[in-house]
Amino acid sequence: MDRDGGPRVPEQRAPVPPPQHATGRLGEQAPEQGPEASGTGLRFGVLGPVRAWRGDQALPSGSPQQRALLAALLLRDGRTATAAELIDAIWGEDPPSQALAAIRTYASRLRKVLDPEVLVSESGGYAIRPGAATLDLTGARELATAAEKARAGGEKGRARDLLNAALAHWDGEPLAGVPGPYAENQRTRLAEWRLQLTEARLDLDLEAGCHAEAVSELTALTAAHPLRERLRELLMLALYRSGRQAEALAVYADTRRLLADELGVDPRPELARLQQRILRADQDLARPPADAPAAAAPAPVRPAQLPASVPDFTGRAAFVRELTSRLAGAETTVMAVSALAGIGGVGKTTLAVHVAHAARPYFPDGQLYVDLQGAGQHFAEPGTVLGAFLRALGTPDSAIPESMEERAALFRSTLDGRRVLVLLDNARDAAQIRPLLPGTAGCAALVTSRIRMVDLVGAHLVDLDVMSPDEALQLFTRIVGEERVSAEREAALDVVAACGFLPLAIRIAASRLASRRTWTVSVLAAKLADERRRLDELQAGDLAVKATFELGYGHLEPAQSRAFRLLGLPDGPDISLAAAAAVLDLPEQETEDILESLVDTSLVESAAPGRYRYHDLVRLYARSCAERDDLPPAERESALSRLLDFYLATASGVYALERPGDRLVDHLEPTTYRGLSFGDRHRAQDWLYAEADPLLACVRQLSGPATLRRAVDLLYAALDLGESGANSRQYEATAEAVREAARTRGDTQAEGRAVMTLANVHQLAGRFEPADREAQEAMRLAGPTHDPLPLCWASNARGIIALYQNRPTDGEGHLLRAIEAFRADANRPGEASALCNLSRIHLAMGRTASAVTLAQEGIDIYDAMGHELRGANGRYALGLALTKSGQLRAAADRLHEALAVFRDSRQRLWEGMTLFRLAEVDLAGRRPAQAAANAEMALTVLRGIGGEWRRGNVLTVLGQALAGIGHAGRAQVCWRDALVIFEELGSPEAVQVRALLSPVAAA
Repeated sequence: MDRDGGPRVPEQRAPVPPPQHATGRLGEQAPEQGPEASGTGLRFGVLGPVRAWRGDQALPSGSPQQRALLAALLLRDGRTATAAELIDAIWGEDPPSQALAAIRTYASRLRKVLDPEVLVSESGGYAIRPGAATLDLTGARELATAAEKARAGGEKGRARDLLNAALAHWDGEPLAGVPGPYAENQRTRLAEWRLQLTEARLDLDLEAGCHAEAVSELTALTAAHPLRERLRELLMLALYRSGRQAEALAVYADTRRLLADELGVDPRPELARLQQRILRADQDLARPPADAPAAAAPAPVRPAQLPASVPDFTGRAAFVRELTSRLAGAETTVMAVSALAGIGGVGKTTLAVHVAHAARPYFPDGQLYVDLQGAGQHFAEPGTVLGAFLRALGTPDSAIPESMEERAALFRSTLDGRRVLVLLDNARDAAQIRPLLPGTAGCAALVTSRIRMVDLVGAHLVDLDVMSPDEALQLFTRIVGEERVSAEREAALDVVAACGFLPLAIRIAASRLASRRTWTVSVLAAKLADERRRLDELQAGDLAVKATFELGYGHLEPAQSRAFRLLGLPDGPDISLAAAAAVLDLPEQETEDILESLVDTSLVESAAPGRYRYHDLVRLYARSCAERDDLPPAERESALSRLLDFYLATASGVYALERPGDRLVDHLEPTTYRGLSFGDRHRAQDWLYAEADPLLACVRQLSGPATLRRAVDLLYAALDLGESGANSRQYEATAEAVREAARTRGDTQAEGRAVMTLANVHQLAGRFEPADREAQEAMRLAGPTHDPLPLCWASNARGIIALYQNRPTDGEGHLLRAIEAFRADANRPGEASALCNLSRIHLAMGRTASAVTLAQEGIDIYDAMGHELRGANGRYALGLALTKSGQLRAAADRLHEALAVFRDSRQRLWEGMTLFRLAEVDLAGRRPAQAAANAEMALTVLRGIGGEWRRGNVLTVLGQALAGIGHAGRAQVCWRDALVIFEELGSPEAVQVRALLSPVAAA
């Protein structure tokens, strides 16, 4: 486990045939994606070397002049080229004396390769027969045309995908290696077209909000095409939207200076206007253009039987539009049925009534309503409801039949020819509502239920979720009043968050506050902050959140109610099927059946396939049920202990799969409940990152005396979460929490391991002083217990920290002790880590040869044990040593190898730092444009991780690269930003940056 914190551009692969599905047929108008070529179809490529394939087999295309003949024919779209035209295309004004004979020879050879019916002779010339083959250029044209149409039609995402597909047809320089003036002219034309497509796609990238990702590509393109102002304009916009205003303005200054020096002209007006908007910090410029707003829903009205719509109805605009639209189509649909499902209190009835009022114009013959009381013990009988409906429709009592079947038939007959909306509220199940449904076009039914009506054939199912934070705050404000809420906006946000954004809970809380003029919003927020009292606080009059949940809970079978109670205990935001099975101590299949039944009752939500979650208030209710319903504390503790065992056993397996032979897993606390096992490391990584939030929540929750050591070890086994960047902050907060818990409980071993995880976190974030203090403290705590984990890894960490603090002599001592400790523990991968870090120390001390040797020793150990990820750390260290020794090609190769592994393993920190090191190699090799591209990519990848010190180093190298391609203004901005960082940190790197900013360096 290297502790560089500083850890490629993908390696070039051999050319492959163009994709068959994306090549247009010569001389024909093909569909947007082109025809599917058969496995034996003939295909040509000109957007790269001129090549031919039959199926997947490459065909010989002959000498350069023969390829020039083939290219000239292919680019004529099936039209005939005379011999004179072909001679002029290949040799220009100085053809050989036997040019005509040569043309005939080339054509004859091509016929043998391509088949005689493909290349035909006609009218004294030659042609590729239309429809005989497909051409990559035709496919690219079709995709570009489709992209233009999609963009004109407002489908920007699709247009962007189509442009990317068009650009994917290029495989290097068009007509590469083909001689002759015709080929040269076509090369220039195709290169310009490619650049235009790239500009159009980058424009769409910026509209899609991918400005930070576009900076690297635009920097490289402006270096390759310095006088192309549109690229400069896009680069300025991308930098500005990435929060890099000074660099954006520097691009304009560089452009103006370059145009004046090279052409004696000023930038075009569009570029000048963009500069002015950036100077004004134009807010409209800072965000992509928004799509036009959707049309407003029809205004609500009052039909005959519908309950009144609440005056403060808030949000749900998308659902209102969707449902109203479906109801509006009832005139041409036989029985349009929409069924809303969701947990109690989510606002199903409120939404349904609101939509029904809005849909009144489509149902001029009336609206029927009934509360079916499906959530209670005494639900409405369909026959009774039909009798009431028939009376409301004007049927006299004497004409209403006795049986339910006859009433249902008469109900449908009565509705024939009418346009009536039926609102069936609070349905128990599909069986209850089937007799109540209209059967003719023009009528519609709107159903609400806590059960998803999956067995209601033809129904449009809608799952209603809680409100968005903005909608929730708006509802709260409408009830409480703008004045009180605006004075305490943060407290109001706390209130609606405590309500879980559940409309019923928000309405109750707001109503309580509105009726108590002496309360402030903060008083209410404080009351709701106590989770154990929250459900009791959320009741007002006959409204109560707990009572709403009780109705659903009361219908559960014993196995369902047990699962509902136990699965509410873990703190994680959601839970996987395998983890739930551990909590319940049941097989996965049985667990899945129970969970899916709870989803159908809307007490549990299906977050994703195989993942489940509770609404926050439902979780509190489940926990209160667990405490009151004969679920002893021992059973609750056992359930959580099984979950901790499951996570620890599985995370240990993931760690061992990533690091074969690493002794860390042998020193972890034993478990009794088994975890998952994986056949390959990619599936193992997928599990770890998918479980990051619930796993870290489990560590925090179970840091009590009985489970503390297992919780700390789980954090240690999951250390990849701290290194990846995606979960670094949660990992650090969890490490702080368990360290404090261990200190409070006086558990020296647990505290030492928790402190070691904190040392890793600080080092990865570039906070080297606290990292060194924590590592030193971990070693002190491990002394009495002789715990090998902190003793080994703390010395290793202190060695690399000393390197960053320019204390190589101290670092060498720490790492020699680490090597000795790892060897004593028979931990070969740990020894390899320390050897690679020692290589870095020797490099800093000027001992380049030994640095190369030590890094190679570490790699040999990693490779022998099958350590792909940590082997990449070793290759990173070797790449640095080879760079310093001047072996730039070998250094780049090792760094590219490392980069591929880091990307594949989702190690963002190491990926970013490897890109940074590649930029250094490019600078040393005098390739400033490539260095700038790699440094820009490094900045993008490292955004939010790695700390300011590493960002300062990347900015320094980026400035040097930009200066090398003539972007002096941007270079100065990068160096000034880096200097601010280094001066704030007190880092010695500030000296180098000041030298770069000095007038002498600039000259």
